[in-house]
Amino acid sequence: MIKLALTDLDDTLIRNGLPSATDHAIAGINAMLAEGLHFGPVSGRIPNDMDWMFAGHKECYATGAYCNGQMIYVDGELVREEQVAAEELNRLADWLARTDRGILTMFDVHHGDIKTAGYFVTPDDAHAERMLGSFGAAKRYVHRLDEPAYTKANIHVTGDRARQTETRDIMREQFTEMDFVFPSLTAPLVDISPHGWSKGSAVQVLVEVLGITIDEVATFGDSENDLSMIEGIPNSVAVANAGEQIKQAARWHIGASADDAVADALFDIAAAAKSGTMPSFMQV
Repeated sequence: MIKLALTDLDDTLIRNGLPSATDHAIAGINAMLAEGLHFGPVSGRIPNDMDWMFAGHKECYATGAYCNGQMIYVDGELVREEQVAAEELNRLADWLARTDRGILTMFDVHHGDIKTAGYFVTPDDAHAERMLGSFGAAKRYVHRLDEPAYTKANIHVTGDRARQTETRDIMREQFTEMDFVFPSLTAPLVDISPHGWSKGSAVQVLVEVLGITIDEVATFGDSENDLSMIEGIPNSVAVANAGEQIKQAARWHIGASADDAVADALFDIAAAAKSGTMPSFMQV
């Protein structure tokens, strides 16, 4: 029996281009909650994004993990937060300015949402102006980070996907205190997290806090930053539009995000819970 469903949001629960989760998806979440089960988004986004992504339905995100698992909530309470040292982030910002491979982007996890809380970090004003022209997401920039540590960071990377992949791989070699993953199959972004911490780490924390077993969890994903919660979980699920790496790692497979397949799966999980069985899409 599945007692906890955890899902990525962009291109997994929520189709690209939609302003928020569909009414069908929100109803599926509430069907699970009505059976005494738990549901949670596990996203690279910051907590303040959740209200608009779930159209104001706070029950849908009271439990979950944000910033790629670095902020973990259970029933509305923050139970764990993992951060990256400012010293490492400043060193990365300097390297990006020298190589022009992208720009470090930070987010205030307590004020604003992903559209308003972002700012660039670079020691070079000319580099900032070039990046502002390429990536309009952050409208301001600072030269250095001065707090001891920060939670949400990513990199807007330049070039085509081959160059972006090369940049990710170079950073993995040169900045070993941090991990780097693509949050999307197409967006020119690389997400940053503390080395060894991932969405999969957050799943383990949620399992422990909720007092369930790992076999009672279902995880849904589509992109590289979902891999740790797909390959490490027995009942992992890939949507049909997932990248090949995710499809190969997942035990179970469902339809596409565009068809609200995760919402259908949530209804299936809720229905199966009535008889204490596994959902139909997890039966061979």
